[in-house]
Amino acid sequence: MALALIVRHGRTAANASGTLAGWTPGVALDDVGREQATRVGSRVADLPVRRIVASPLQRCQETAELVRGVRDVPIETADDLGECKYGAWTGQPLKDLAKDPLWRIVQDQPSAVTFPASADFEAESMRAMQARAVAAMRRIDLEVTQEFGDQAIWLAVSHGDVIKAILADALGTHLDQFQRITVGPASLSAVRYGPARPFVVRMNDTGGDVTDLIPKPQETPEGDAPVGGGS
Repeated sequence: MALALIVRHGRTAANASGTLAGWTPGVALDDVGREQATRVGSRVADLPVRRIVASPLQRCQETAELVRGVRDVPIETADDLGECKYGAWTGQPLKDLAKDPLWRIVQDQPSAVTFPASADFEAESMRAMQARAVAAMRRIDLEVTQEFGDQAIWLAVSHGDVIKAILADALGTHLDQFQRITVGPASLSAVRYGPARPFVVRMNDTGGDVTDLIPKPQETPEGDAPVGGGS
């Protein structure tokens, strides 16, 4: 099983001001965000990352560049790892959106949410966002495994809600529970997509040691969990 490292982009001015950036163009990392992304790059510098795939939005592309560091690995773009399409909510302050009746549904039953249409920004349902993102993760992971083998590592750079939806799927958790998951700026999560089930190896890590992610010989049959928790 390949290992998918999943990094949320670093902080932006929109994050700092409490604005829902969505697909607004030109949202770049701020100074804190660049420092965060550089730190992630230093943390994973010794991991043999074979592919780097990022959302097309500027904040993710910038994060991917800083995480890549000196690696001779091209940054690929995957639209399906892009931010949720929030439609008319795009660019609005969170404090104002919290007064919208839809906010409560986003919090308590996100699987029922389709964001309101906008003349400027595309809208989608949260279920559609999760479906496209998970499909992209599984497709790329299969490609990496077929090309580089079961011990390969690849890296995806995406957005908070998108990563929460990916992790909820990997945990076998319904989308309606995904708000229980926290994914901070420049945090690192990791998933192995096995033949029987995914394994969530790491979640919302903003500073831990990553040497345990270096590939090791298999202790159990492919796709099986070690009884007792393993070493």
